Order: sequence, then C-alpha cells, then structure tokens
Amino acid sequence: MAQDTNNQAHISQTLLGANDKGRVTYEVNGETINLSFKIVRDYLTRGNAAVTDAEVIQFISLCKANKLNPFIGEAWLVKFQGSPASMITARDAFLKRAESSASFTGFQSGVIIIRNNELLYEEGAFYLRSDQLVGGWCKVYRKDRDYPYVAKVRIEEYNKGKSTWAAIPGTMIQKVAEAQALRKAFPFQTSGLYTPEEMPDEQGAQAPAEEANKALPAFEPTPQQVAPAKEPEAVQEPEKPLPEPVPVAVHKDEVDATGQNLPWEGAQAARPEPQDVNLDLFKL
Repeated sequence: MAQDTNNQAHISQTLLGANDKGRVTYEVNGETINLSFKIVRDYLTRGNAAVTDAEVIQFISLCKANKLNPFIGEAWLVKFQGSPASMITARDAFLKRAESSASFTGFQSGVIIIRNNELLYEEGAFYLRSDQLVGGWCKVYRKDRDYPYVAKVRIEEYNKGKSTWAAIPGTMIQKVAEAQALRKAFPFQTSGLYTPEEMPDEQGAQAPAEEANKALPAFEPTPQQVAPAKEPEAVQEPEKPLPEPVPVAVHKDEVDATGQNLPWEGAQAARPEPQDVNLDLFKL
C-alpha cells in the first residue's frame, strides 16, 4: 500500500505543476494531499456527467475539512445525468472521524432477522440460511450523551439484488446502518458524507481503493531521477609468470655456474646400467 500512496502523491504533484487551478494542499496523518480541479475531474470522479467547478470546490473543501485522503479511496465524487454530484465516503472514513472525537466510546451493529416468526437483532453479519434478513441496526455511544444514537434500516430500501448486495447482503445493510448512526452521532464531522452502500446505484457509487489505483497512470521515473546503468568493467587478472626451470643434476657431483651442488633427483639411479659389448661382432 505504501508504494501506491507514493505513486499517487507523485502524480498529484506533477499535475499541479502543469495545471493548478483550484489548488488546495493539506495534510492527513503526516501525508501531504494535493488537490486541484484537474486531479478531481480526471481521477476522483465517477458517473456519466461532468462535474461543475462549484461541485469540485465543495468536494475539495469537504475533503480538507474532514481530513480525508481521496487517493486511498476515502472519498470520491459521483454524478449522473439529471442529478447533482454526490460526495461518497468509505465507511472506514466515518469510523476515523468518530475515533478522532474524544466523546466517542464505541458502537454496536448487526442485522435484523426473522427466525421462527420472531424479530431478532443479531450482532454482526452472521445469520442462518433459514433466517429471513430484513434489515440492519447500529448504536453509537458518546460519553457526553445519556442515550446512544440508534439507526435501523430496511434492506428492501437498498438491496437491488446486484453485485455485492447479491453476494453479502448482511454485511452491506450493516454498513448502511453504521453510516447513518455515525452521521447522527457526529454531524459536524460527517455531515454531507454518504457511503457507497447508501447510494441507489451501487455500480456507479463504488470506487474501492484498488480501482482508484488502476485509474491512475503508473509512475515512470524521469531520466534525471534514474542514472543510466553502467555495464561492469571486465577485470583482467595479471598474467602469472611461468616458473623457472629447476636444473637437475644428471651426475651426482654436478654443480651449477655458481659452483653450488645441483639437487640430485635420482637421475643416475634411473639410468640403465651399461652392458658389455662383444667387439668381435664388428670385426670383418
């Protein structure tokens, strides 16, 4: 994930250098976030309609005010023909905003089911195949309030039977309830923010971090940033001189030019003994 974040930060900085209309810079958890009209329109907008300058300004302002990092999928814009733009926020961003408040003490959430003709509020997203899933619920607790903020939602208002809703409806409806309860409990931190699970068109609203990463061009270092690789130079080993021949005495008492005795290597012993030759054979 760190490499992707560095890639996105580099891209935003490069684009700002070329076109910084509406430029805004702020920090989120020590990371510098650069936004502009061009960056928002090119990389952080979904849908089939163009967003206006006013909608982009509002999006950038909300990101800055709520300390959201849109480059890791915490926020993005969605706009369709005939409708105003909507700012979509990941459910984890809601939790981060709540965690930043000293008044937040926790939350509970789960699904609402019918089992044996009895309406039950189960914690978590687990339920039996024989159960009928009818909704989701959430309670958010603040230490400065006597009662928790409660949200209960019906699944038929959100589940269209498409994509993720068809696969994990319990998890999805639980997220809807959590977003609504957190928005009630912390209106100043989450006002105007909506999760993709709350949108009527899930396909247009969804923009997970991995999809945002795919939309961004890959970071290609410039020639100034990367020095050309040098081919390793061949290392030539010095030639080893041939060893000097060691003179060996053929006769035991043979000496060299300096008068020193030469080593006796048994050459004399290896030589065959002379044999007597019959000279009569050579007489005519």
